[in-house]
Amino acid sequence: MSGNQELLRVSTPEVGDRELHYLKEALNRGEISSQGSFVRDFEDRFAKFVGSKFALTTSNGTTALHLALLAAGIKEGDEVIVPSITFIATANAVKYIGAVPVFVDIHDTYWCMDELAISSLITEKTKGIIPVHIYGHPANMDPILKIAKEHNLVVVEDAAEAHGARYRNRIVGNLGHAGIFSFYGNKILTTGEGGILVTDSESIYEKAKLLRDHGADPEKRFWHSVVGYNYRMTNLQAALGMAQMEKFEEFLKKREKISEIYQDLLISEDMISFQEPQNWADSVCWVFTILINCDVIDFRDNLIRHLREKQIETRPIFYPIHKMPPYEGTSSLEHTGFTNSEYVSAHGISLPTSVTMTEDDIRRVSKEVKDYISRL
Repeated sequence: MSGNQELLRVSTPEVGDRELHYLKEALNRGEISSQGSFVRDFEDRFAKFVGSKFALTTSNGTTALHLALLAAGIKEGDEVIVPSITFIATANAVKYIGAVPVFVDIHDTYWCMDELAISSLITEKTKGIIPVHIYGHPANMDPILKIAKEHNLVVVEDAAEAHGARYRNRIVGNLGHAGIFSFYGNKILTTGEGGILVTDSESIYEKAKLLRDHGADPEKRFWHSVVGYNYRMTNLQAALGMAQMEKFEEFLKKREKISEIYQDLLISEDMISFQEPQNWADSVCWVFTILINCDVIDFRDNLIRHLREKQIETRPIFYPIHKMPPYEGTSSLEHTGFTNSEYVSAHGISLPTSVTMTEDDIRRVSKEVKDYISRL
């Protein structure tokens, strides 16, 4: 380890007096589980923020995605197209239903699913597409929605990392049949754990709500018409969420500034490239992520270890899901390759992006990255 320098984490949540105030309010009311006014208020506020008719809080982003797929009609044996580069929960939620995730490569510049590769994957079993707005950059939704309409496919957006991102001036998450967000501790907005499903479809909302609450009949207590789940958010989590929503614009501005400083400091390095914003996208900075374009074996991983020795926490980009044990051998390689997914995964590194960071912190990280690269 390096001296007494403070460890810079990839993401540290900013919580303070406002969160404590709302938590105390919930505690004083005795509203600590899933019943309470903060849950309802948080759902209403988030629906207005996204522009959706309905919002349903859940225990985490994964359960929100599971419910969204079920409520949208995805069934056992169906095929759902998923990008290979995303957190594994995107594919797992498909698998929970007994459906089959069919993986598609990502775009080489902005790293979301390659919309041009989707059509070749569609079969008579294909019933859905899950675009992931990776690291806060929107997927190219219009072509995806056009393909979905032509083939009568469900589109469920995974916006777990993209709170506030816009596609052609429309907030992501409410562009398809349904969308989900995560409020895990490292997200732009956090409730500790937690998630939310948003939709304009009353039928999707009502079915998801039924399934979220054990399949309990709302009019007949302890009567359960279907097998459901306990996927509810607590009132304490929602209290955190309400406080975080009040600081949301501040969070976005801080993250945008962090991204700008990193790019200014690192843009001169020929070996470094960035996730390239597209002219139809207003992305948000979840974690600032770069590619180290070097063919030296293990260079990226050695850089990660070097930075950890300097008290700087980083993280690699997600591994391609099609190469991981639960899904290995399930991809239709005769239809599509995964050149971009495998390259981005092998060369990507996410740097500290906490809203609590100072400019000196960002300069410290950038200097260590540049110094290590210069050794080559």
